[in-house]
Amino acid sequence: MSNGASNPAAREGRNQRRPVYIVDGARTPFLKVRGRPGPFTPVDLAVQCGRPLLLRQGAPLDAYDQVILGCVNVLSGEMNPARIAALRLGMGERTRAFTVQINCGSGMQSVDTAYKYIRDGACELVLAGGAEALSHAPLMVRPETVEWLADLRQADSLPERAARIGDWRPRMFKPVMGLEQGLTDPVVGLSMGQTAEVLAHLFGIGREQADRYALRSHQRLARAQAEGWLDGEIEAAISADGEIFERDDGVRPDTSLEALTKLKPVFEPPYGQVTAGNSSQVTDGASWLILASEDAVEKYRLSPKARIIDSEWAALDPKIMGLAPVLAASALLGRHGLGLEQMELWELNEAFAAQVLACLAAWEDGEFCREVLGRDGPLGRIDPERLNIDGGAVALGHPVGASGNRIVLHLVNALRRTGARLGLATECIGGGQAGAMLIEALQEGSP
Repeated sequence: MSNGASNPAAREGRNQRRPVYIVDGARTPFLKVRGRPGPFTPVDLAVQCGRPLLLRQGAPLDAYDQVILGCVNVLSGEMNPARIAALRLGMGERTRAFTVQINCGSGMQSVDTAYKYIRDGACELVLAGGAEALSHAPLMVRPETVEWLADLRQADSLPERAARIGDWRPRMFKPVMGLEQGLTDPVVGLSMGQTAEVLAHLFGIGREQADRYALRSHQRLARAQAEGWLDGEIEAAISADGEIFERDDGVRPDTSLEALTKLKPVFEPPYGQVTAGNSSQVTDGASWLILASEDAVEKYRLSPKARIIDSEWAALDPKIMGLAPVLAASALLGRHGLGLEQMELWELNEAFAAQVLACLAAWEDGEFCREVLGRDGPLGRIDPERLNIDGGAVALGHPVGASGNRIVLHLVNALRRTGARLGLATECIGGGQAGAMLIEALQEGSP
């Protein structure tokens, strides 16, 4: 992979690029899917947390050059949800808006696209986010049902219609879960959970390890809620019937290792490692970040919370998609001469506990680091006390279009809360990809 690191001209050009700041951000509570469509569509969610975020900033709504929103399961009634959200937020007819989709990385892709627009001088102020309502994922009819309906419509006479009706079979109206199809890789034929099972096998991740990690995720999120550490990050969402949602509702503070152990493997029964308890939850949610240039910060008297130092994307075999964060994060840190131990905090999206543990094991595996990363030996160990310090998707859920945005937002807030300076956010992406973003927290009064 060429990144111009050894090219003096490329280095000089990179040094001349403008700094990009994260001014502020907000998200909705992440709401667990419970068997029926939830109260919010993706655009509803984006508006719920976007409106209070924009209102508390000094920049007028028409000052934003772009609105970029990650969304994977776009509803037929909300094509280009970025534009619809921008208009509903009152940002004006002249505000350009577009939607990005790179599966689980969509929310980070929106940030990265905004970052590069501002860095390269094309924009000054951008609203970048992600939104997903997995509870609204479609139920689809089977291909044979589509053929039957087509034949029925094309029948010209009553006898022909009667004959076509006679071809109907009850199985034709058994729906196909769109979400289930979307979570299966069409190239390798494996579900995302099965790819986590592959990683568990390759790196010897046992069931107890995965369950212990899942337990820790719930305990950390429960502690963060109890301590109020998420209060400044989450904006309450209010449904059309007046119900108020204020907290991530998938967390199970009373769960135990014994309870998790009783759950059966979902993807590779009876001996698999991946269960509903150590996987990310199917969830609805949205998240936004405001990105600004130095000129915009000064013009609108904004108070940035962090600076984006750099970003990186990587890809590998879809069968081991969960390992891609190792490639993206390693390349990003290597470009800046940084080691794993120099990251004071990490956000690594918890698609599956086994997947996160496999990434950690890969960085400690000398053979993997030599053969795959081209390094002399192991890159090192990430301290568990620096990783997902307030829990992750196993406990709070994974609305795929929003998660990449949420982990950047939370990393910024966690860095500032703990007084740390450098952090890295990364996530695996269905299809065998990953994104990573290097963040520097700023003190009050910066830049």
